[in-house]
Amino acid sequence: MNLRKISLVAAVAMFAVALLPAQQRSEVTVEQQYLSTIEDVIIKEMTLSDVRDNKEVALQYIEDALNAGRISPEIQEALNSLAGEGIANPNRENGRLINNYPDIRAKAADLLAQIPTEESKATLVKIVLGDNEPMVITSAIRSLGVIGLNSEDDVVSTIAWTEKRFAALNPTSSMAYEVLNAYEKLLPYTKDRNAMIQSVSRIAANYQYVTPVRQRALKLLKDISAN
Repeated sequence: MNLRKISLVAAVAMFAVALLPAQQRSEVTVEQQYLSTIEDVIIKEMTLSDVRDNKEVALQYIEDALNAGRISPEIQEALNSLAGEGIANPNRENGRLINNYPDIRAKAADLLAQIPTEESKATLVKIVLGDNEPMVITSAIRSLGVIGLNSEDDVVSTIAWTEKRFAALNPTSSMAYEVLNAYEKLLPYTKDRNAMIQSVSRIAANYQYVTPVRQRALKLLKDISAN
């Protein structure tokens, strides 16, 4: 990290706090503003780095910030970028993809659950539709269920389409389980339940899934019918 750049950011942060009314200055200390701004700078620099380990550092900073209740546009932007690392922003060297980091994408998708915005939802939907790694898609589906935004049943339709695609090509019990969890959370916000019912029925009837997953699907079918 460039120390001169950090010092400049710190000066800007202090100047911004100085311009606030007295009451607000008492609520937002220079130190808090300084740390928050430096944190955003570090996250941005680490996210944009070509080094994989730096992206892990960015995710750790982001996780710490979110756990402390700090959310910023920079954090949202960083998670959007990291969730598509190697897919939305492929970096190739001699024709070979060199930034395909599914574990980075999966972690970013999980953290997006802590920012329940339409922007987070849109990023996660793109992941579910565009990624091919089950672990990444599973994380994105889990986060979509937590966020709970399902206007026009678009999220449920996306999950159902993806569940059907992977059931035919590469069925995994872990993904099916998270699909069911997401459906359960999204049920109160779902108008047309046909896609959900068909998807849950497929899971219940697919003997490639472990028994507890199929039993959970049968229970969810009963819950859908009862509501």
